[in-house]
Parts: sequence; structure tokens; C-alpha cells
Amino acid sequence: MSNERTWTRRNVLRTGGALAGVSAMAGCIGDDGSSDGETAYTVSMPPVGDVEFESVPQTWAAGTADWADMGIALGQEPPVGLYIAGRLHTGYYDDIPDVSVDPDDIETLWDDEFGPEKFIDLSERVDVLVMDPNFLTGRADWSGDAIERIKSTGTPFFGNSITSRGYSWHQDYDYLTMYEAFEKLAEVFQEQERYDEFETLHDEFQSELENVVPSSGRPEAAVLYPQIADDSFLPYIVDESTSYKHLRDLGVEDALANSDVENFHNTRGSIDYETLLDVDPEYILLRTEQYLSEEEFQQNFVEPMQGHNAGQKLTAVQNDNVYKTVPFYQGPIINLVATQRLAQQLYGIEDDLFDPQEVSDIVNGDF
Repeated sequence: MSNERTWTRRNVLRTGGALAGVSAMAGCIGDDGSSDGETAYTVSMPPVGDVEFESVPQTWAAGTADWADMGIALGQEPPVGLYIAGRLHTGYYDDIPDVSVDPDDIETLWDDEFGPEKFIDLSERVDVLVMDPNFLTGRADWSGDAIERIKSTGTPFFGNSITSRGYSWHQDYDYLTMYEAFEKLAEVFQEQERYDEFETLHDEFQSELENVVPSSGRPEAAVLYPQIADDSFLPYIVDESTSYKHLRDLGVEDALANSDVENFHNTRGSIDYETLLDVDPEYILLRTEQYLSEEEFQQNFVEPMQGHNAGQKLTAVQNDNVYKTVPFYQGPIINLVATQRLAQQLYGIEDDLFDPQEVSDIVNGDF
């Protein structure tokens, strides 16, 4: 990705509490789809409300890798930090020319020193925190006072947890689809033209998928996070969150949805091989913490399942239908690549359903 910006700190004025629509006092848009950032503008995001920007943010941190992928798609430098940097699976960018990200350049925030003080220091280095503050109170057990201390630095929160629909603390405000969230982030970075280009490409991609996905006889799969050393798996039920967009778009039926297996997001529990055998899905889609090459995936996960007394009885294992899938977080770039790869595995397609060069051109401003 081209590095054509000079990074200087820009100040953000304040956040508001209303959940109004986006306010339009944006600066002028240049030929590359970016704003001159001269005029204050406001963007609304549940649950934080209206956020007013004095000028376009130049440095940023994000909570989860879906938002990181969105920012990169908008031509931004990667975020300074993520909760867990390794969950941005940059190997998917290998399929896109002239787009690459080194995850070692991104700080992991969720470590032994994870706490409000760390985020107060972080807010001095970035212009916006692209993360849902309710995630920090609901998942990390921070207090509301801690969130207010961080906001008092002048660096606002701007985010919504969109990777799961199972959060009890998310019931009082709207979830966003991937492209709803993407559009809002484009407004923050004043990259509406880049967003429009991606939206058009995505619409064309969806049309191509309609020609691939059968109307009946669709593949049935179980989405699991493998714990090979313990002979167990964390089970995930496909929902309307962004985490499963590629599966919904490919018409994948959820093998666990009509079983007695409960969603890990609700129970934090695991299942063993015997329980998985009771379901015996046609396909098994494994999430992994780190991005793995196909060879690494086979060695670390598929081969142990083939060698397990119960694992080798699974239909998916016997038919070589165990594949890796997007772990938890996907934005517009990773979604395109992951969907394309899985379409090849499930439906045997050989042609590209989107043009990787077109993605590269949008990211790098060549449109």
C-alpha cells in the first residue's frame, strides 16, 4: 500500500450523546476521494452518539481486526494498535496486488498491562479510538468512570461491536452490518469515494455469487475453534453478525443450529469428538488464532483429526472436507478473499468472482 501521507496529529473536538443520523459539514473532497479536512464535521455511531471532528484523523487505534481491515481498505495506514494484533489475518492480503500489512508493526493492546491507564497513554498518540466502549465495560469489566477518563483526554471512541450477536450488553443499541460500519468509518476518514467504489465492487461480487450458490442442496457445515491438545472444539452458531457474512453469502447451512450444541458465545463451553460425531457435519470449518498457510493448517489441525480414533470417523474428515475459515474478524478486503477461497472449496469454481487488481486500485487511490 502506498505511503503518501505525512502523519501529523489532528485534534477531535468532542463526542455527543444523541443517536442522530450523520451530520454533513464535511470538507471538500479531492480527486483521490479524501477530504481536505478544513471544516468540522460530525459522524454518528451507536452507542457513542455524535462525534464531531475538527479535521480528518491521521492516527488511530482499533479494537478488533474487522475495523482494521476497513481502515486499510479506505487507504489508511494500519492502526497503531489492536486488542490482539495477530487476529488481523494479513495473509488474506496476499491475494491482492500491492496491498500488504506487517502485523508486527501493530501493537497488541490486550496484554498483562491492559487497563484504562494504558488507553489514556494511547489516546495521546492517536486521534480516534475505533472501538466500542461497551465492549470494554461488558467484556473487560471496566467501569464507566474508566471510559469517561479516557474520553476526557479529547480522543473519542468510535465503534460498534459487530462480530457477534450474542453480547448481552449490546441489546440496547443497534448492530451494524459490515457495509453500514464501513460507510461510517469512511465518513470519519472522509473517504466516501473509496467506500462508494468498494460498495459497487461488492454489489458486482454479490451478483457473481448468485450464479454460484445453488438454490437447493447447499453445503452443511459446522464452524469450530479447534483445541487439538484437549480433543475438543469451541462451537459457533452462525448468526447475522459480520463474522459469518462469507458463509451467509455462500448459502452455507449451519450444521449445529438444529442440534443440541449451544453457541460458545453463550456458554463459553466446548464439545468433544463424540458430540461432534453425533452431528457429523458434511463440512467442518475451523477458525484459528493465527493465520496459517494451507500446509501449516493441514499439519496442525487436519492431520491430528485424521489420526484420532473418533475424528477419523467424521464424514468431513473422511471426504477431505475440513477447511479453514475466517476466524472472527473480517472487513471488506478479507471478506472478498475469504469468500472467493471458500467458494472454490465448496463449489469447485475456478474463475475469480472479483478482480483483485480493482481492489488494489481502490485501496491505493488509483480510480
